[in-house]
Amino acid sequence: MFRTRTLAGVAAIAALAAGLIGAGASALLLDGSSSSTTVVQQTPATPAANTSSSTSSVTDVYRRAAPGVVEITVATGGQFGVGEAQGSGFVYDKAGHIVTNEHVVDGATSVRVRLASGKQYAAHVVSTDASTDLAVLEINAPAAQLTPLKLADSSSLAVGSAVVAIGSPFGLEGTVTSGIVSALHREIEAPNNFTIQDAIQTDAAINHGNSGGPLLDLSGRVIGVNAQIKSDSGGNEGVGFAIPSNTVRTVVSAILQNGSVQHAYLGVSLSANGAAAVDAVRPGTPAASAGLQSGDVVIRVDGVAITSGSQLRGVIDSKKPGDKVRITVRRNGSERTFTVTLGVRPD
Repeated sequence: MFRTRTLAGVAAIAALAAGLIGAGASALLLDGSSSSTTVVQQTPATPAANTSSSTSSVTDVYRRAAPGVVEITVATGGQFGVGEAQGSGFVYDKAGHIVTNEHVVDGATSVRVRLASGKQYAAHVVSTDASTDLAVLEINAPAAQLTPLKLADSSSLAVGSAVVAIGSPFGLEGTVTSGIVSALHREIEAPNNFTIQDAIQTDAAINHGNSGGPLLDLSGRVIGVNAQIKSDSGGNEGVGFAIPSNTVRTVVSAILQNGSVQHAYLGVSLSANGAAAVDAVRPGTPAASAGLQSGDVVIRVDGVAITSGSQLRGVIDSKKPGDKVRITVRRNGSERTFTVTLGVRPD
C-alpha cells in the first residue's frame, strides 16, 4: 500500500491556524481534500493495437487541445478562515459545461473558470459524483468562446501508448507534459472511499493543480481525467492516475440528463486475497437482506463466473439500482444462490 494524493493546487490560504499545515504538507492537501490510501491492483494489462490514427507531435496536440483546457479557482470557507484553491478542467460542450474532479470543487463557496483565452466566468456546480471523483460545472459563456474536447474510447488504450497532459500545476496555466500509458485497469480510491475501476496509470508529469485536467491521446482526444499521483514526497514521481474517458462519458451523460448519478450497491466489503471473498456484510444493505454472510466467496453473478474482487465490483458497477441479480457463493464447502435487489450506493 502507498499514499496517493489528489492534485488540486493552492493559490492562497488565509487565516489558517498556526502550525497546522506547513509548506511541505502532504497528509492534508490545502484544498481541503485529505490524501487517501489506495491499493493498486496488479491487474495484468493485455497489450492492444494503438487505435490512434494520428501521428501528431506533442506540439500538434497542444495546439489542438489547449484552447479547450480551463483553470478552475475555488473559494472555500471553514473554521480556519477563507481560502482559495486551484485545479484544472476541460470544456465538454458548447452549452458551457466543464468537466473536472469532484475533489476540486468539494466544499466550494464559489467557483470561477478561466478559459485559455484568459476570459473568466463564474461557474455553477451542476452536480458531482464522489464515487468517480467527477464533477460537471456550467458557465454562461458565448459558444464562440468555447472549444469542446472530444472523448476517446478508453477501452481501446494500450500500454505504451503516448499521452499528453494539459493543466495548471501549481497555478501555472497551460502547462503541457507528455509520457505514456504505463499500466491499465488500476483500481484507485474515490473521495468517498469506494473504488474507481479501470484507472489509467501514466508517467506523464502531473502535479498539484492538474486535478480535473485532461489526459489526451495523440489525436487530441480525452482518454482520461487526471486525478491522483503516487508520491512519497508530495510531488510528481512518475506514477499518476486518470479516470478513464468511458467512465467520464457515462457519468457526465447521466448528470446532464438526470441531474445526478446513482450507482448500484451490494453492501459488502471484500478481503484482499484476490478472490471475491466477503470480508464483511454491512447491516441494512441489499446483501444483508438477501442473506449473504462474511466468509462467503462469490463465484457467479447471473451465471457468469467471478474469479476476483475486481471482477465482482465491475459487474455490480455495470448494473443499476433496483436490478435483481442472482449471486452464487461458496459457503462451508457448498454452493448457495441468493437473489439480491441492488440498492443505491450511499454518498
